[in-house]
Amino acid sequence: MERSYVIKPELGKAYPKISHGKGIYLYDQDGKEYIDGCGGAVTASIGHGVQEIADAMVEQARQVSFAYRSHFSSDAVEQLGAKLAEWAPGSLNWTFFVSSGSEATETAQKIAIQYWQEKGYERKNRIISRWMSYHGITMGALSMSGHVMRRKRFTSLLADYPAISAPYVYRKPDELSIEEYAHKRADELEVAIRRIGKENIAAFIAEPVIGASGGALVAPAGYFERIREICDRNEILFIADEVMTGMGRTGKPFGINHWNVVPDLMALGKGMSAGYTPMAAAMATDEIIETITKGSGLIMAGHTYSANPQSAATSLAVVRYMEENNLVEKAAVHGEYLLAQLKQIVADYEMVGDARGLGMLTGLEFVKNKETKESFAASVGVGTRVLQRAFAKGLIIYPAMSGADGLVSDSIIVAPPLTITRDEIDRLLGILRAAIEEVQAELKAEGKLA
Repeated sequence: MERSYVIKPELGKAYPKISHGKGIYLYDQDGKEYIDGCGGAVTASIGHGVQEIADAMVEQARQVSFAYRSHFSSDAVEQLGAKLAEWAPGSLNWTFFVSSGSEATETAQKIAIQYWQEKGYERKNRIISRWMSYHGITMGALSMSGHVMRRKRFTSLLADYPAISAPYVYRKPDELSIEEYAHKRADELEVAIRRIGKENIAAFIAEPVIGASGGALVAPAGYFERIREICDRNEILFIADEVMTGMGRTGKPFGINHWNVVPDLMALGKGMSAGYTPMAAAMATDEIIETITKGSGLIMAGHTYSANPQSAATSLAVVRYMEENNLVEKAAVHGEYLLAQLKQIVADYEMVGDARGLGMLTGLEFVKNKETKESFAASVGVGTRVLQRAFAKGLIIYPAMSGADGLVSDSIIVAPPLTITRDEIDRLLGILRAAIEEVQAELKAEGKLA
């Protein structure tokens, strides 16, 4: 084997080389077929090898691929901004384009802090976030993240932002109704605000559906409505991290649309370009941008590839493709079927404790004891075993954290392209079942399943 000079996720591991993709399928250079059951990193929302997107990329490249945002705008950028304003709720009409979800959440953080500075509130510079959350890997974004394992090596360098628990309906106390639990979890924000002081807090950030830190954890009805009310009463902005949940993934344009709530800022990424180019964005309301326009007149953020015309043209083609093929509606319909089948897997296997999700963002949680919901020891590596078995059989799924403290990597995310058909969902589930069955038999033989 030829020597590699590339730093890969697992050093020393030999990865198959990708050849090409078509629809929900990927093919390595040996000709093996894989179902992309998680869109890579919940990204490839329209599938692979879509000709219309390739055509749009070539057309823009023939004109110009790069123009620095301080010198020029472009038709592609302006049209994409207008299209996102059509999709977004409320007055979230303004878009700051960046290249990754981490940059998007960090830009939203900076805009929130600058907004209060422009209004004369210099001390309002703290962000409150939740444990069991993930907002990105750059230092600012990681500071807002409550993903314990990803924070661990850099804790001394990070701001202390995670302050409250995330809603986790599977593990709610039995004595609480769903409504009581929703309010109890949301009211933790009120307590945190009192402790920190609202005069010090710029914003609260949350994922509508928790991805990598929870395996598609869905907030109960009433939760985000309560969060919005608490933020308003304490003059704190609400940032919705829609990097994973946005652009139709959950069966609505944005994840937060499942609740009767409009955030002040949104972070977008992943499905915004469906993996065809690095592209992400932070969106802000009219009121925020008007305040800054009347003040300094300048958002203090930016990157070399911000508002890149090549990426904008590609993303615009992706969004138009979604509209023309009704992919948001298809995500809702097929998502209901997918979740119903995952719940049947819960019923059929001892090691599967919960199935959850919205639209085409779903997850399974593995447990040692179904009655007590006890998690496996982290050293058992159940989630990794299932991922590896599935990959060997030609199915790619995504790892996620779970457990009472969010410290065990025993959840998986199933989030295929929104273009998947019912028959393809059945094929995906057949491979997933086979992988789970093998791991369950292995755990029983080892005496590690209660």
